[in-house]
Amino acid sequence: MSLELFNLTGKRALVTGSSQGIGMALARGLAAAGAAIVMNGRDSAKLEAAANDLRAEGFTVQTLAFDATDHNAVRAAVDGFEAAHGAIDILVNNAGMQHRGPLEDFPAEAFEKLLQTNIASVFHVGQAVARHMIKRGAGKIINISSVQSALARPSIAPYTATKGAVTNLTKGMATDWAKYGLQCNAIAPGYFITPLNKALIDDPAFSEWLAKRTPAGRWGNVGELVGACIFLASEASSFVNGTVIFVDGGITISL
Repeated sequence: MSLELFNLTGKRALVTGSSQGIGMALARGLAAAGAAIVMNGRDSAKLEAAANDLRAEGFTVQTLAFDATDHNAVRAAVDGFEAAHGAIDILVNNAGMQHRGPLEDFPAEAFEKLLQTNIASVFHVGQAVARHMIKRGAGKIINISSVQSALARPSIAPYTATKGAVTNLTKGMATDWAKYGLQCNAIAPGYFITPLNKALIDDPAFSEWLAKRTPAGRWGNVGELVGACIFLASEASSFVNGTVIFVDGGITISL
């Protein structure tokens, strides 16, 4: 009986930035728990290829290509999808990017792009989907934050700022929308093997430092984020709101 709390059969989940990396892993994990998946990205060809990979595994997958930083495009895409196909029950705001460089020389245009991709997209997509969820009196929103919302390290100060904003926007979403039956929470991944982290993965000195710094002694694998996502997407978290779950091998709790 208790396992039924985690069953997502009959639910539909939109995962932004799901053509690769964490987003694709979460889409696959939610599908394995029974959810129908709507994959999102800006590159239609790349998105369709990723969707076909999941379809080949027997999962029900649709695609919805839009730029998550474009408010009007997001609204049109979400409203159009709901009208044509029905409810989006679960939203995973995963779209994100990284840009590294010393803060004193950080390009202003790169900072603006980080703001739009990492935080404005959460607002745009979250608001567009929540408007429909509020009418139904139910919904799950899961924002992907980062350990960098609690920690800082050289060369990524603007990224750290955006992820801190994601965490606080999550709290704001919960505060405003819990009364309508929505649960809005966040997952804060630690250091995972993803395309976004390729520069660090390829640096032996960094990987050695990370292994020593992290109590678990290694990089995370993206599949290890799935359990937290299913929990937050399911009835198991019906009274969990505004919470950030750190999935980080212990890096944020250890010196």
